[in-house]
Amino acid sequence: MLDREGFRPNVGIILLNTQNEVWWGKRVREHSWQFPQGGIKFGETPEQAMFRELEEEVGLRSEHVKIIGRTRDWLRYEVPDRFIKREIRGHYRGQKQIWFLLRMVGRDCDVNLRLTDHPEFDAWRWHDYWVPLDVVIEFKREVYQRALQELSRFLTRPTQSGTPRHPARPRSMPQPQNSGDTNTAAADPPNES
Repeated sequence: MLDREGFRPNVGIILLNTQNEVWWGKRVREHSWQFPQGGIKFGETPEQAMFRELEEEVGLRSEHVKIIGRTRDWLRYEVPDRFIKREIRGHYRGQKQIWFLLRMVGRDCDVNLRLTDHPEFDAWRWHDYWVPLDVVIEFKREVYQRALQELSRFLTRPTQSGTPRHPARPRSMPQPQNSGDTNTAAADPPNES
């Protein structure tokens, strides 16, 4: 399902633990790391798609997480031609994503990467909120940066017990070179979620 401009509706998920670390997944048989994400099916809301993708890719259900926030609008990016199947070039341009920030209320052992027959990830770890974007495929980096920056306003400061308490200050993060809305960042080619 593409919009009139050739962008596929998609959701991205930033999952936090009580220490404001993010869930970081290693793609199956690749050396790249990313956040969970996937397409919005016809008739689904972004929130419904987010919960479906969270379960399919990470094995977590709605009772394992709490929604903290989401991006105000779509974050768009274009996929380079070399990542687009030949038969859809000219129609497909990229992805437009709504990003969700979730707090894990379940346990680490609730994560199940093998819930489906076609897992997306073969390993995962908790990582500092400002993940090193150089391990993200180049065309996804700007959208990751924009999502992390926009959603950082929802962060809270962890207490000694690990329970979030006061607003946290975002750590400095390189700003995009172009302050305008560019479409040069983040997600998978149309045949991937």
